Amino acid sequence: MTEIDFHRWAVWSQLIIAAITFVSVIFVVAPYGRYERAGWGWRVQKKHGWILMEFPAVALFFVLFFIGEKRLELIPLLFLGIWQIHYVHRAFIFPYRMRFSSRMIPLVVPLLGIAFNTLNAYINARWLTHFGDYGPEWLYDPRFLLGSALFVAGWLGNLDSDNKLRSLRQSGDTSYKIPKGGLYRWISAPNYGCEILMWVGWAIATWSTAGLAFALYSIANLAPRALSHHSWYRKSFDEYPTERKALIPYIL
Repeated sequence: MTEIDFHRWAVWSQLIIAAITFVSVIFVVAPYGRYERAGWGWRVQKKHGWILMEFPAVALFFVLFFIGEKRLELIPLLFLGIWQIHYVHRAFIFPYRMRFSSRMIPLVVPLLGIAFNTLNAYINARWLTHFGDYGPEWLYDPRFLLGSALFVAGWLGNLDSDNKLRSLRQSGDTSYKIPKGGLYRWISAPNYGCEILMWVGWAIATWSTAGLAFALYSIANLAPRALSHHSWYRKSFDEYPTERKALIPYIL
């Protein structure tokens, strides 16, 4: 099997994983955070599990990117910057700022995350500097411009939404509150919605099956979670805004 065949197989595998994930998270909510429950085996501190889970998206992506022969070309380097600005924050800053970072979560959660991020880092990094072909003219291509704009908008919205969640609690406060302001005026899970927007933007900007597979996985994984959050808020707070949607303002 040549590597291009292996890469195609890996992309198809991620699409299959996306379908399985979509069905799974509809029926089984991941056992951490507000959905924490007994069972699920060994546990690890939440912040440490998060770092382990996201580490391949930083380190493995970086290594695979720079073994490609197109590693010093302009457009791939721009994509590297876009990717790393998100994942360096996600792996090494976000875990220490997240709420309840010292809580324990089932080890299976970061293990599944490691497996996915390893596969995802491979298919995207190898596409950018080995299988893909981005000349300097791609910098002015409408797909690159639109996709990059969507990514940046989603990234900024994701950061703002996470900051608003953290601001809800004083130190030592373990209660949940209704988030307000920003995109929370319209939807219950803008952090998830903006992350989906980011990777849809990535798929458009890279115009690749690897990017598309990642975007579809993000939708499959995060959209059902957003609906679960929305349902939980409505059941937990009688005063929860009735006009607020789950994921897409005024629609869903």
